[in-house]
Amino acid sequence: MSESLKENTPQKAEKAAKPQKLVGVKGMNDILPPDSARWEWLEGQVRELMARYAYRNVRLPIVEPTALFVRGLGEVTDIVEKEMYSFEDRLNGEQLTLRPEGTAGLVRSVVEHNLLYEGGKRLYYMGPMFRHERPQRGRYRQFHQIGAEVLGFGGPEVDAELILLANDLWKVLGLKDVRLELNSLGQPAERQAHRAALIAHLEKHSDVLDEEAKRRLHSNPLRILDTKNPAMQSVVEAAPRLLDFLGEASLAHFNAVKAILDANGVAYSINPRLVRGMDYYNLTVFEFITTSLGSQGTICGGGRYDYLIEQVGGKPSPAVGWALGVERVLELIKEQGEALPDLAPDVYAIVPETATLPVAMQVLQALRTQGVSAQMHAGSGEGMGSMKSQFKKADGSGARFALIFGGDELANGQVTVKSLRDGLGAQRTESLAHVADWAQSLQSPH
Repeated sequence: MSESLKENTPQKAEKAAKPQKLVGVKGMNDILPPDSARWEWLEGQVRELMARYAYRNVRLPIVEPTALFVRGLGEVTDIVEKEMYSFEDRLNGEQLTLRPEGTAGLVRSVVEHNLLYEGGKRLYYMGPMFRHERPQRGRYRQFHQIGAEVLGFGGPEVDAELILLANDLWKVLGLKDVRLELNSLGQPAERQAHRAALIAHLEKHSDVLDEEAKRRLHSNPLRILDTKNPAMQSVVEAAPRLLDFLGEASLAHFNAVKAILDANGVAYSINPRLVRGMDYYNLTVFEFITTSLGSQGTICGGGRYDYLIEQVGGKPSPAVGWALGVERVLELIKEQGEALPDLAPDVYAIVPETATLPVAMQVLQALRTQGVSAQMHAGSGEGMGSMKSQFKKADGSGARFALIFGGDELANGQVTVKSLRDGLGAQRTESLAHVADWAQSLQSPH
């Protein structure tokens, strides 16, 4: 070989670069087993309760037009100003946003599909929401909400019904450290009168206001009442109360809500500083609060929004609703030590030889048809593994029983049932021909 050829011949192939490990976006979390089972359990409890109240499920897009949230939530809210994930669609130039909350999208859907044509609707939704903020306990960039909304009914009874629904949910979930706070924001004219008085009061104490409060003084002064700044608390406490500006009709609505709650034994306190974070609320607003989660104490909040449907292009129609934070509710359940149902399988199938797999899987299918939760041992591709290792995995699965599909038993048309949780390891044999007769004995008590 010539010297020139040697120079151009690689001595050895270059080692392929190792692909960089990819990780999820900070604050957007994977929900994995066994934790995902807690989510399924909570969602199941919600579905059952919603059915008892005759609420119907809706499933909404994650992406909506940016204008929907700017118009519906208010241009000077924290969500619109700081927290939305907004972008331009490269296909057609549309301004789009990952939904930061569920109500605006639900109202858009109701208007677009004319759902109120035949009368009012009781609806609920579940799903992820997105806000660009610093992740912290119970507060993430992708978080999940469950919401209940009643549209087309203007009476105080539906405000109270929604509060009773949420209060019942805490009972179903076994939550105890939850209290209810109520307020009324009245109607627009009443809020305007209060707004003028509030601005005048705050201007007298401008030297105490922080930069955020000064910025909001003329754009959204009501939100200043929700400040957490200790230096401003005395000024906020002395501010005019919106409740004192309510007219006869607004007061009657609020009193009717309270009367229904009183009749049903629901405890509450009046918080005249409760304003909620979005501009679309009027009349009743409320929050369910806990002291068990530190600063992130609100687990559910909502109220009446009679003007939002018109704001997004629909015919004027009253509405009221609430949303709860799934992560916060699950954290509270965990914090209070509430026991969740046993999520282990009822049985674990032990299969000594691959030749018995067809019969074993046939029996497991029959058991599943009868409502038994069954997990089958899976081999490595080179066999099923030793009996010892299979029993170890059966025990680790949490199953109450092991089903042993041994050759001798199968030859006699039987399977061995071994108890794994009574401490005695009791065994019995059952007939393969009469699976339905003994399937019920394998199911976990509910």
